[in-house]
Amino acid sequence: MAQSSSTKSAAIVFGALAFGWLAIEMALKPWMVKARSAMDDTDPDDADLPRPADEGDDKTDDYVVSDV
Repeated sequence: MAQSSSTKSAAIVFGALAFGWLAIEMALKPWMVKARSAMDDTDPDDADLPRPADEGDDKTDDYVVSDV
């Protein structure tokens, strides 16, 4: 009987933590989106990386194998 009680308590604690996390995420979402985008724009490590090509770009056709 003690196993059932401890499992039930653990499930309640886990559910309360998940609910609290989601509540904080939803309440602070506008501020967090703005902060994350500002951090992405000013990250010096990403400045040296090439930007991904647009999906409509035909640069993938540059690598054509021809029979010689």
